[in-house]
Amino acid sequence: MLEQLSWKIGGQQGDGIESAGAIFATTLNRLGYYLYGYRQFSSRIRGGHTDNTLRIGVRPLDSVADTVELLVAFDQETLTLSAAEVATAGIILADAAFSPTLPAGATAPLCAIPLTELAKAAGSVMQRNVVALGATAAVMGLPPEPFLDVVGKWYERQGPKVVTDNRQAFDAGYRFTQGNPTSAARTLGLQPGDGQTRIFGIGNEAVALGAIAGGCRFLSAYPITPSSEIMEYMIKRLPELGGIAVQTEDEIAACTMAIGAAYAGARAMTASSGPGLALKTEAIGLAGMAETPLVIVDTQRAGPSTGMPTKQEQADLLAMLFGTPGEIPKIVLAPGDVEEAFYDAAEAFNLAEEYQCPVILLTDLQLALGLQTAEPYDLSRVAIRRGKLADPAALPPLENPAYFNRYQVTEDGISPRTIPGMKYGIHHVTGLEHAESGKPSEDTVNRRRQMEKRLRKTRSLPARFPTPVWTDGQEDAAADILLIGMGSTRGPIREAASQLRQDGHRVLQAHLRLLWPFPTEQLTPLLRQAQHILVVENNATAQLAGLIRMQTSGGTELKSILKYDGRLFTPGEIYRQCKEMI
Repeated sequence: MLEQLSWKIGGQQGDGIESAGAIFATTLNRLGYYLYGYRQFSSRIRGGHTDNTLRIGVRPLDSVADTVELLVAFDQETLTLSAAEVATAGIILADAAFSPTLPAGATAPLCAIPLTELAKAAGSVMQRNVVALGATAAVMGLPPEPFLDVVGKWYERQGPKVVTDNRQAFDAGYRFTQGNPTSAARTLGLQPGDGQTRIFGIGNEAVALGAIAGGCRFLSAYPITPSSEIMEYMIKRLPELGGIAVQTEDEIAACTMAIGAAYAGARAMTASSGPGLALKTEAIGLAGMAETPLVIVDTQRAGPSTGMPTKQEQADLLAMLFGTPGEIPKIVLAPGDVEEAFYDAAEAFNLAEEYQCPVILLTDLQLALGLQTAEPYDLSRVAIRRGKLADPAALPPLENPAYFNRYQVTEDGISPRTIPGMKYGIHHVTGLEHAESGKPSEDTVNRRRQMEKRLRKTRSLPARFPTPVWTDGQEDAAADILLIGMGSTRGPIREAASQLRQDGHRVLQAHLRLLWPFPTEQLTPLLRQAQHILVVENNATAQLAGLIRMQTSGGTELKSILKYDGRLFTPGEIYRQCKEMI
């Protein structure tokens, strides 16, 4: 009985690959398995190859696996692309309708199943994805009843006949495979799950949930892959809580509308990806100059320009840190999994209001759209802190025509904030440089005072942020290897580090969760004690390594492990490249 295995299903977009993966994952989650899923798809509505990978285990999982144990192929292209990934002890199930043949390099046995024929007999050829699920459950030795229950709930909106037909389709695939066993069917039995209820979802949903828990009641966004699920979720949920989500006409409107809502006192957010963030740049500068709290989500994808909208990359890092014309205070967070995405999204609103500046939540496509198991979120960990928001009852009277000193120069750089409607809180607001009252001013002394005030706001954040650098391994001893990453690479790096430790290496993993202001004091000691420092990132120009060199003392030799073909890192390839480099 296996502790874990990886299942992959592939075909053309429109073949039901996504729904098959969702039904499969939902059922396994109910059975108490830990899951890590990822879907690759083409940048078009219909047609083009797509596949859905799900890693299943009885213990927590950090990433996709290096190999596949069970592949389900709806077409020859899937075999051409993925058959070589299947372990020799695995199995390949393929639809007999396309006369499947194994490509060179494939070592797993092929089992042709009449998926199309069985689907037609059950009611429709469109149901062959459900037939494939039945075959999968049989090969893995899983009981059919939980699957039939989920299939029924999945299709109930389409009426009882559709439910009946799909249940028959699942049963047909299950029974056919049981009646025609392969040698691999006996080796892919999975240990039972623990039956515990856990959260299983994508990072975008975790971000949306975290934002709502953190008090967000306004979202303005423009649809763009891979961030759209944030907007779609919040459009459904915010009205239930007295909030509103607006699909704007463009990215500029999305950002400026969120700034207006935040200035009015709402906790407001906008979400996009790289091309959208490029359009928001000037407005982000406005939020920094006007010292208006604003939360922005950037779900990175492969660029430049429209690039590859449905593929993985981490190449927006330096743009998010330094892309705004001029210099403003800014906070950039980078969660490493769905659990951190939830809590960081909630905390982003506290930081935005406490420091009165833009806060960017930097995710990537793997985290945004990858499915992960997480323990139920602990709402007691979510607090609401509004910073120096003035108490209307405590504001001293103003003598006309005096203004409230909204941009008062303070020791910590953070000024008292009022919102429209507060008596005695009236002030001027502009994107121009301004005096303490907000009135435009180009006085040189005032310029220096206001610029220095804004820029010293966030200097204390690395010391008070709970985990600016997440570590795994022994910090109190010199390491042979220090592996550094950000975002969704944490899982595969962690598994690679475990493999290296099994080889006898002393390995420390450091994952940057607070990217700006940069946690120099927290990272520097780790750099000094390591013999080999390897930085793992999904881009071509080693942006994270360059940032580390820029923000830490010189003399540190960094080596880079880079991947920029649109695919995810797997633990095995990080492990192999580490071995080569050391």
